[in-house]
Amino acid sequence: MNSANKVTETKVTTEQRLLDVRNLEVTYASGAAAVRGVNLSVDAGQKLGVAGESGCGKSTLALALLRLLPAGTKVTGEVLLDGEDVLTMKWGKVRAVRWAGASIVFQGAMHSLNAVHRIGDQIAEPILLHKKATQAGARKKAGELLEQVGLPAARAEAYPHELSGGQRQRVMIAMALACDPRLIIADEPTTALDVMIQAQILRLIEQLVAEQDLGLIMISHDLAVLSDTCDRLAVMYAGRVVEEGPASEVYENAQHPYGKALSAAFPRIGDAASRFAPRGLPGDPPDPSLLPTGCTFHPRCTVALDSCTTEDQALRDAGPRHRAACVHAGAQLPAQPTSAPATAERAP
Repeated sequence: MNSANKVTETKVTTEQRLLDVRNLEVTYASGAAAVRGVNLSVDAGQKLGVAGESGCGKSTLALALLRLLPAGTKVTGEVLLDGEDVLTMKWGKVRAVRWAGASIVFQGAMHSLNAVHRIGDQIAEPILLHKKATQAGARKKAGELLEQVGLPAARAEAYPHELSGGQRQRVMIAMALACDPRLIIADEPTTALDVMIQAQILRLIEQLVAEQDLGLIMISHDLAVLSDTCDRLAVMYAGRVVEEGPASEVYENAQHPYGKALSAAFPRIGDAASRFAPRGLPGDPPDPSLLPTGCTFHPRCTVALDSCTTEDQALRDAGPRHRAACVHAGAQLPAQPTSAPATAERAP
């Protein structure tokens, strides 16, 4: 009886899942393995943060979810949006899904907006195409969306260069909401914004997710921002998820040396130790076309074992709803030096 109830409960949870990414692999025409075996899920009303340095595959992951990668890129696995696989959809369905099912807020609004068209026309365009609205109806909806993100409807007549950076980012969010999607993918939505505007944009996104019961994937290199904004956090390195769990838990108690290094890189208010002795991480993520053997993080890891050079690590339990791809996961990580050497020495 208990077993039957458990099966039923699991089935219901799976059916209600908004996004389910299964074993996603992305390889560019150059042979670079940018995303490797990623598994993620997002439910309606849930906020998932994806963190990592530049070059770890975060943006490639976001683009792969809606098939926005260049021709010649090999993408395998499954991207189930409301149970339908985006990777096998016909192009006509994909075009509709990109607005009505899921939409992206790209980083760098000035590069994404058309400089010679008024912002009202740019917001109205997808409404005309996918909602079959009249010109007047689309313009009215564009004004309502601007007000929803905190801008006067009259700003619909402005050109992108007439708006500030924060205002342009709000326009990008309004465009993402134009066709009432159920999932928003925000790729570094606060890049290059000052801290006051950044806080406003983050609160706005949180409010929209709560009010409209949206799913959110927020991509950033800043663990502090993600831990404050998101429910769950996935840390990517060299195209793989190396740690995942409740956002606050991953930020405060990372179980992978990379997650721990990202968290320690940000000084914490009131913590003199982190302010005067921040822990850096030398080096860069590996070239995705020349990945090291074993655990891809071992060349930069100060607590790696000899076995880490030959044996890769799968995600393993590291606490309640918390997993990490590290041989030390679930145990206390060995102490790491304040400033790691350029060539990390492996422990015996």
